[in-house]
Amino acid sequence: MDRSYYFSDRANKMQRSVIRELLKLTNNPEVISFAGGLPAPETFPVEYVKRATAKVLVEEHRKALQYGATEGDPRLRKKLAEIMQRDGIDADPEHVLVTTASQQGLEIMAKVFFNPGDTCIVGLPTYLGGLQSIKSYGGVPVGVELDDDGMIPAKLVEKLDELEAEGRRPRLLYIIPDFQNPAGVTIPLERRKEIVKIARDRDYIIVEDTPYRQIRFRGKNEPTFQSLAPERVLSLYTFSKIMLPGFRLGWAYGPDWLINKFVMAKQSMDLCTPPFNQAVTYHMLEEGALEAGLETIIKLYHSRCDLMLAELEKNLGDVEGVTWTKPDGGLFLWLTLPEGMNSDDLFTKAIEENVAYVPGSAFFPMNEDHRSMRLNFSYSDEDQIVEGCRRLGKLIKESRS
Repeated sequence: MDRSYYFSDRANKMQRSVIRELLKLTNNPEVISFAGGLPAPETFPVEYVKRATAKVLVEEHRKALQYGATEGDPRLRKKLAEIMQRDGIDADPEHVLVTTASQQGLEIMAKVFFNPGDTCIVGLPTYLGGLQSIKSYGGVPVGVELDDDGMIPAKLVEKLDELEAEGRRPRLLYIIPDFQNPAGVTIPLERRKEIVKIARDRDYIIVEDTPYRQIRFRGKNEPTFQSLAPERVLSLYTFSKIMLPGFRLGWAYGPDWLINKFVMAKQSMDLCTPPFNQAVTYHMLEEGALEAGLETIIKLYHSRCDLMLAELEKNLGDVEGVTWTKPDGGLFLWLTLPEGMNSDDLFTKAIEENVAYVPGSAFFPMNEDHRSMRLNFSYSDEDQIVEGCRRLGKLIKESRS
């Protein structure tokens, strides 16, 4: 029986998330996992959730437990615009669309922009969830090399020239500018301006995926792409990394003509993001949960990032060809192995040694990189970071020799 017959071409091309599958292997409590993108549970604002939930159930249950508008709770949309305004963006609440976290924003992006075979510019490497969404609608992600300052403008121009000459003009540029997932790098202001100029000169839309921006523990914030080019930038945000992931709340922001199309696409997905979660989040924001929580998150992740960097230096600093990024915020860093080593092959041995990471190939459009790995420093506690880096360092040294 050819079961593929029953599925659409799109469904037959679907693949399971590499990270979600890998996480199943790390359920063993003895495994120290640097694989997921999980926030630290001790940062979750439980008391704020309790108070806001009680308030909504007592005072607003008739509305909060009912269907809601696709665009989102007007009170929450106003709050989200205020968050953006404090970040230097002239945000209008009418241009805010509340989404079921930023992953839905990526899914809507793919649904709205891509016909099968359409190309899209992404970083090399880039977020696996973005690649999945683009591919699920037949889009073809084309990578542009990153360095320690993010996407390289000269390489971007080369790739655009190449694609345009082939008649494969990309639909958009997908960029994670702050503490990029998976590399942990941030694009500085001058480079942002260069990329904006390229987009304006060639008439491209930029999709700015910015889930970690508020988690900066070194240096100063760079202006958002949204503030630099509001007429051609669509920004995606989420509360998953900056407050709590369980509510699955995020938002999209951009020009009205883009947001209007996003609203239409969302209506056939879920009608509306859960009104109850929106109401609870609104009251939490009113009470200051975001600001209080970020203070705790930044302090904790700063400490854990510095510890992981120190332990990597201690265990791998003397191994020629091993390098890693040094992020100023976010949740991840990117480690590259010496020539000839393969992080995919090493993964099985790592699990046997009870330490886990995500092989770098998962973050490339064609799985073309096999020397790198993504390490998460937000979830594991200090003892686990020390022991996990020891195990990883020992494994890499033994495998190299």
